[in-house]
Amino acid sequence: MKVHWLGVSAIILISLFVTNVMAESLDTLKEQLEETKQATQDLENRIKALEQAPSTEMAAAGESPESKGQFTIYGYAQADLIQDFNRVDPDWNATLRPSRIPTVDGLYGDDGETIFSVRQTRLGFFSERPTDWGDFNAKVEFDFFGVGGDAGQTTVRPRHFYGEVGPILAGQTHSLFMDINVFPNSIDYWGPAGMVFYRNVQLRWTPIKGPVTLAVALEDPGNDVNVGVSEDPDLTYQSKNDLPDFTARANVSGDWGHVQAGGILRQVGFETVGLDGNNLSDDAVGWGLNLSTNINLFKKDRIILSAVYGKAVGFYMNDGGSDIVVVGGQTETLPLLGLVAFYDHYWNDSLSSSIGYSSTTIDNHDDQSEDSFKKGEYALANLLWYPVENTMFGVEYLWGRREDKSGADGTDHRIQFSFKYSFDKVFPYAM
Repeated sequence: MKVHWLGVSAIILISLFVTNVMAESLDTLKEQLEETKQATQDLENRIKALEQAPSTEMAAAGESPESKGQFTIYGYAQADLIQDFNRVDPDWNATLRPSRIPTVDGLYGDDGETIFSVRQTRLGFFSERPTDWGDFNAKVEFDFFGVGGDAGQTTVRPRHFYGEVGPILAGQTHSLFMDINVFPNSIDYWGPAGMVFYRNVQLRWTPIKGPVTLAVALEDPGNDVNVGVSEDPDLTYQSKNDLPDFTARANVSGDWGHVQAGGILRQVGFETVGLDGNNLSDDAVGWGLNLSTNINLFKKDRIILSAVYGKAVGFYMNDGGSDIVVVGGQTETLPLLGLVAFYDHYWNDSLSSSIGYSSTTIDNHDDQSEDSFKKGEYALANLLWYPVENTMFGVEYLWGRREDKSGADGTDHRIQFSFKYSFDKVFPYAM
């Protein structure tokens, strides 16, 4: 066979060239891999350095790496659908308050009504961090349930505005006279009529914290004045508050639950305004004792009980009557008894129920008008479903009754459906 040497020579030259190029390419690829590996290692080292920077800075300042604070944004969106079978004061139809139930037939209508509300929707901000004086906490929280001059409206309502460092708290939050853990696992906004429930502006000192907690506070005073039927109708009466309310709390807690005693001592009174020569005023001492407990059962269940008794404490009740009545130009304090009994039960991890009863009773003075509030009763039963995290669907039956001094009474019952979507986001930070 005749060999074409020129062709063979060309093939050999091409092969040598390709082999040389491949060798150079492999060398280049190895260099690139080494460079990539080194860059990755450098990046990992920089990330570790950044992660350790707060700890290094705190260590240089003589602080513990664990000395970190956190800022939390939290809240929920809630929509309520209420089918009311009677009628209440239309400014308060998004919740059931016995004191807002009419005792005159047809006062607000006869046929019941359907109510949609998003007023329970809530937004809050909370910051906490350690300091040389103890833990620093600050809270700002709103909902959209209008009260006072905004009653019946969906508008911003301040709930908590306070700062706390170590044992000292200043701002608006739950009164020391109340126990928030008496509130059952319900979806009605206002809750049990017979519990102490008031968020007040206060200056609080808590010298002992832990399983045993002791606290005292000076709180913003106020009282509801009822004018006796024998008083001068031409005079204008208003509350008179010369001193802050003094409140105190002792709480003992453990795995079994807790027991709490709250007390209040206050000066209450009235004055008349607007007419020269007819300026009357008088005051008296009001006081109250609130005993409450939660008893834990099984895995999550709890029994809720409380009893409050005192004179001129209606101002602090969740749904109470007047504190004082003016009789013969004198201040007469009104005795009050409030009771709460509920049971929270968890069927499983995604279903729960609450059932219970609460009442407020005023010992009316003979000189009060016949339509004065005497007693409010409140009861509920519900079923709440938590299908996924941060989501709740619930249905609740509510019943309420109001009785006046004259014996006239009115009742209301309703079914409420609620849809609640919660959220919270924590942002840690170093001091």
